[in-house]
Amino acid sequence: MASTTIIYIILSGIIALLLALFQYVYKSKPTRTNAILAGLRFITIFSILLLLVNPKLDSETFYNEKPNLIIAADDSNSMAFLNQSDSVRNLIQAFKNDADLNKKFTIDYYKFSNDISLNDSLEFSTKQTNIDKAIKGLQTIYKNTVAPTILITDGNQTYGNDYEYTAKSYKQPIYPIVLGDTTKHVDLKITQLNVNKYAFYKNKFPVEVILVYNGEETITSEFKITSGNAILFSEKVSFSKTNNSKIVQATLTANQVGVFTYQAVIAPISNEKNVINNSKNFAVEVIDEQTNIAIVSAILHPDLGAIKKSIESNEQRTASILKPNAFLARIDEFQLAILYQPNASFKAVYTKLNADNNNRFVIAGTQTSWHFLNGVSGNYQHDLISQTENYLAEKNTNFSEFIIPDVDFDAFPPLEGQFGNINISVPFQTLLYKQIGSITTDKPLLITLENQNRREALLLGENIWKWRSQSYLDQNSFNSFDDFFGKMVQYLASKKRRERLSLEYQSFYDGNTNVILQAQYFNKNYEFDNRETVSIAITDVISKETKIIPLVLKNNNFEVDLSNLPASDYEFTVKANTSNISKSGNFKILDFNIEQQFTNANFSKLNKLASLHGGQTYFMNDFQDLKTNILADNRYVTIERATKKTVSLIDWKYLLILIILALSAEWFYRKYKGLI
Repeated sequence: MASTTIIYIILSGIIALLLALFQYVYKSKPTRTNAILAGLRFITIFSILLLLVNPKLDSETFYNEKPNLIIAADDSNSMAFLNQSDSVRNLIQAFKNDADLNKKFTIDYYKFSNDISLNDSLEFSTKQTNIDKAIKGLQTIYKNTVAPTILITDGNQTYGNDYEYTAKSYKQPIYPIVLGDTTKHVDLKITQLNVNKYAFYKNKFPVEVILVYNGEETITSEFKITSGNAILFSEKVSFSKTNNSKIVQATLTANQVGVFTYQAVIAPISNEKNVINNSKNFAVEVIDEQTNIAIVSAILHPDLGAIKKSIESNEQRTASILKPNAFLARIDEFQLAILYQPNASFKAVYTKLNADNNNRFVIAGTQTSWHFLNGVSGNYQHDLISQTENYLAEKNTNFSEFIIPDVDFDAFPPLEGQFGNINISVPFQTLLYKQIGSITTDKPLLITLENQNRREALLLGENIWKWRSQSYLDQNSFNSFDDFFGKMVQYLASKKRRERLSLEYQSFYDGNTNVILQAQYFNKNYEFDNRETVSIAITDVISKETKIIPLVLKNNNFEVDLSNLPASDYEFTVKANTSNISKSGNFKILDFNIEQQFTNANFSKLNKLASLHGGQTYFMNDFQDLKTNILADNRYVTIERATKKTVSLIDWKYLLILIILALSAEWFYRKYKGLI
């Protein structure tokens, strides 16, 4: 408490005492009644003056904080494959039932597979394991606490960064409990198969396969690629203890259009325990045309390279960066033109595009000549202001021209464009709105328009390369941005008439990927109608089993997750039940489970992880040893913590009660003595 506050309190006491004495003692006889009344009045006045001074009081409370104990269990279906499901459940229950551990620790239970979450129940159904993501998640939650971590897993990760490297920043001791067989068996397997999803009709496409051998003896086997009963490629391969990996490259021919399934097989050797990893199915969609896109620009800018890479992330598309004159010489080769920051040098380009009524994507920025663009475009006019502005993007959830992928536009850096309004004279839809600072406007940043059977998109900002970079920083992948840009290109490159029911799905799915089908339904005015009920009737071509599943409304589309379907060929019909509009299609789910590719627990990696983090490796039967060591470890002790809280006296309700009691007592006492 400050010295000035103490002085004010003392002065308050003196003033309260003087006033009480003046009222009940000054010029009065010193009686017991006056003394009591003066005391009550002193309490009242002093309390009121204390409230005016409002001193700050410090209060300190003490509490015991137990260390955390994290139990993170592998919930992928590798546990079921290794027959460890019941063992994991029993081990978790042993931690829950142990009184000594629960007395010393606050135990938190998690499960992980392709993600990490609180462990409410274990299902062992997920097809991927990402230990790297699990460690990152726990690091975020427990970075400022003492939290030894028990990792119940086989140590095999199917995707994600190397968790041994990620764990270097993890500050907690790690105690792996190793599941599965740690004995190394002789094994010959396909560890990786590289092939493009698409091939072009009458072209050849490459297939690259990496084979690995775990064993001591020298062996020879045969590698084959088959389609049905036909052998398309075969090669003898030899392995030894030192020469234990091979890269086999094959070239296949795309003779027909459609989706074709192939199988890569390495013949098993004698006494091989796991033969599931000796084969892998893959599929290729053969198409008879390719979309060529021209990126036309008279300037150099990082956006050009980013747009080209984004377009060519889809094997069905190629992109060329051209000057306006070079584009005119090859215009018949392209299905779409992206016009980057047009200026007067684009005059002949616009003349040709307008004459042929071709689709286009215009990207404007700080170097765009709006004086020229206003003159050649009859669909929109922009204010001629030389000032520039930075614009963040806000997605329009009611956009209905095509299904927008799940892109976090809010996290993207701003684009730079010219300041001013744009007036659009034809029907259009806004995909992205301009946001300036924290204020979202109703001004468009990205629009699509369709007029006289011609489609066009207009983006009013440059530096889209920053969006692609941010997408990678956020997700370690360009996929989300590339999917979004690919949808824009697909919409603009197509001249198909708009349909009231549109579907989004792939021709085939790998056995480890999520099978998601999306649909959009529009009313007769081509407005998205979320009141419609949409369902899918899906039939397994082999078993002839049919299921009818409703699609759920998600954002601005209907969606169904079919990831639980077994590998097979499927035909389906999506139906809008009220309007009786339907659309059919088919897809294939490949038979592959990456979790079944491992025969052993990765003991060496888990043991190294434990050593680097001050822990120790255990097995399923070592629960008592683990318990004893953790309970005896001096690093994990209960800490007495104190919290200091500064409270203003005006917040102390008891002082108000004291004032009320003092005034009431004074009034009743005076009434009792007949002084009122």
